[in-house]
Amino acid sequence: MTTAFTARPEHGLVWITGASSGIGRAVALRLVEEGYSVVVTARSHEKLVALQHEASGPGRIVVLDGDVTDPRDMERLLAAIEYDHGRVALAVLNAGVAIPVRGDDLGREAFDKSFAVNLYGVVNCLVPVVEHMKTNGHGQIAVVSSVAGYCGLPMSAAYGATKAALINMAESLKFDLDRLGIRMQLICPGFVDTAASARGKFPRPALVSVDEAAERICLGLKSGRFEITFPKRFTYAVKLVRFLPYGVYFALLNWLIPQRAPAAAMKKEQSRSKGRPRQAV
Repeated sequence: MTTAFTARPEHGLVWITGASSGIGRAVALRLVEEGYSVVVTARSHEKLVALQHEASGPGRIVVLDGDVTDPRDMERLLAAIEYDHGRVALAVLNAGVAIPVRGDDLGREAFDKSFAVNLYGVVNCLVPVVEHMKTNGHGQIAVVSSVAGYCGLPMSAAYGATKAALINMAESLKFDLDRLGIRMQLICPGFVDTAASARGKFPRPALVSVDEAAERICLGLKSGRFEITFPKRFTYAVKLVRFLPYGVYFALLNWLIPQRAPAAAMKKEQSRSKGRPRQAV
């Protein structure tokens, strides 16, 4: 049996999407400290340049702007990486958005944006990076999903659906990629203390810092595991919950997560609040 490929600094570059903030940014900084040369991609050029200046260690940061929702841009970017900087040995496909969705206030926008970035954004990167790694004869790809992909959670209809799709996609692709010498891994964090998760306005049990998340991910990338998930006391509990009968499952989630006021009532209250004079503090 062939040993699964694990990218080391001498094998080539690491490419991280969604690297301007959150988990992607923290993983990039960590890998540079470990001696990797890391290509960082996002739409925010200023944030990527700030990341480049902050990085310290034997490795280096290469800034290449890109929009994961544009497949041609990702094909161009992969070609530019390999032509100007070297081969991609490890791709961490991390770009994502978290937009809360309420069943009593549905609209297309949250779904369209979530699927464009979280799901098709990964596909747009996967297609060219697999082609390049096939030519190289080896590679390593890590897809960042979430514990929200394990089962349906309140306010997670769009985000959770994309993350569930990524889990299924990574599992399915692993069979063929193994035979090509390309190692596929799946990253399923629990709640990480990022600006995006804070905007979700839902409970965040077993919250971990972004630095701890980066440490767990970097250790997992060097391990033999297919799935990198943490904190396990929480993520494994969620895995077990999905096997409950639906009657028990929905009752448990309703009990664990506080009931929210109807969207119309919340909007009415927000409208009233805007008209009230602010109290000096």
